[in-house]
Amino acid sequence: MSENQPNTEQQSADLPGNYASVNGLNLYYETHGSGQPLILLHGGVLPMDVRDDNLADLTKHRQVIAVHMQGHGHTPDIDRPLRTESMADDIAALITQLDLAPVDLVGYSMGGAVALQTAIRHPAQIRKLVVISAAMGLDGWYPEVQNGFVEMKTNAAQLAGSLKQSPYSAQYPEVDWQQLFTKLGTLTSSPYDWSDQIASITAPTMLVFADADSIRPEHIVEMYRRLGGGQRDPGLDGSLRPTTHLAIVPGTTHYNLVSTPQVAQQVAQFLEAPMPAAG
Repeated sequence: MSENQPNTEQQSADLPGNYASVNGLNLYYETHGSGQPLILLHGGVLPMDVRDDNLADLTKHRQVIAVHMQGHGHTPDIDRPLRTESMADDIAALITQLDLAPVDLVGYSMGGAVALQTAIRHPAQIRKLVVISAAMGLDGWYPEVQNGFVEMKTNAAQLAGSLKQSPYSAQYPEVDWQQLFTKLGTLTSSPYDWSDQIASITAPTMLVFADADSIRPEHIVEMYRRLGGGQRDPGLDGSLRPTTHLAIVPGTTHYNLVSTPQVAQQVAQFLEAPMPAAG
């Protein structure tokens, strides 16, 4: 919603979460745990279940707000393309509506890209940023992954048919699976390059990747450099280390990374650490 529209947040009678009216969307989100707020953004196709044993660790000392982005989960789609920038604006509008700013933001894959754009477009909204297995440009993904993005759109009907036969169809009856795969294929295969934009991010940032990720290691290192990392020796006492953290989780891939306990542990440690001194 625009800043001038009324707050129309409302609870669903049939679901454990709430709906907020933002930018023409009925944006669904669930709140778990208590403490300092953390907004959690899922990857493409399916929302992340915060009640999962590994992600549940984040709720032990935090209030985790898990958002279902446009066309995903319990957030119905609208007549609008899936664009990282517009989804970032949705998250910023939700942060404003819930009066959370500045808030910690954690995103995985597509959600990591949305988290990056939220920090770029709405820097005052973000306290700390965690980006899990997301790229700052299309060329960061391996060529075979990029081909898969194109095929997602081409094979949207077939992919949708498979999902309709799965338990997810009953779990998320609002989803138009063919439309979702078509829009996701367009989103993920469209060229983008945020290498200059992410250098402007001011929030302390943590990058998390698998050691066998779908993103090229050279791209991972360049992202880290663009965010101020890898510039020099940090000094014997570590006083010259950058505010950006980089975690490579061994024995994982892009597809199982968030299901490992190491990710929640690393993220919690980063978020709980004191804010870096200004200047």
